[in-house]
Amino acid sequence: MATSLKNLSVSNLNTNDLFKSLNIALVVADWNPEITHAMRDAAVHFLKANGVPDSQIHLHAVPGTFELPLGAQWMAAQVHTDAVIAIGCVIQGETRHFDFICSACADGITQVGLKYNKPVIFGVLTTNTLAQAQDRSGGKHGNKGIEAAETALKMCLLKNSVA
Repeated sequence: MATSLKNLSVSNLNTNDLFKSLNIALVVADWNPEITHAMRDAAVHFLKANGVPDSQIHLHAVPGTFELPLGAQWMAAQVHTDAVIAIGCVIQGETRHFDFICSACADGITQVGLKYNKPVIFGVLTTNTLAQAQDRSGGKHGNKGIEAAETALKMCLLKNSVA
């Protein structure tokens, strides 16, 4: 889907009583903090606005995007955690480092969700430029932190409906 001139962070989620009981962990990369912290803050705001109590939103930092899968695994292993949102940002550079980090992170986060049978949300920007990351962390294309938080809540609803 093309994103030009489009804010993708418009939510269609209806608040649900289930959200009041959820414990959501956010694991946030400190690399590119102007991007990742804006996404974190938007995700937290969205969760609170939809009824998740502040005391049940757990924030954890990791050094970079490569460390997100292990941080997410530690959070998913906690019995009280209902969902994990992994937030990071990798911006293309001049070397293949970008490819290795993005691939390892995506695969790792996928494996954590499958291992713990919990929603583990991939809130990682993989952009070509800093400007693209800014556009997706509160700029003209919205904020992917909001989208990650909404996805976590929707997945918790789905899990609750089949449990």
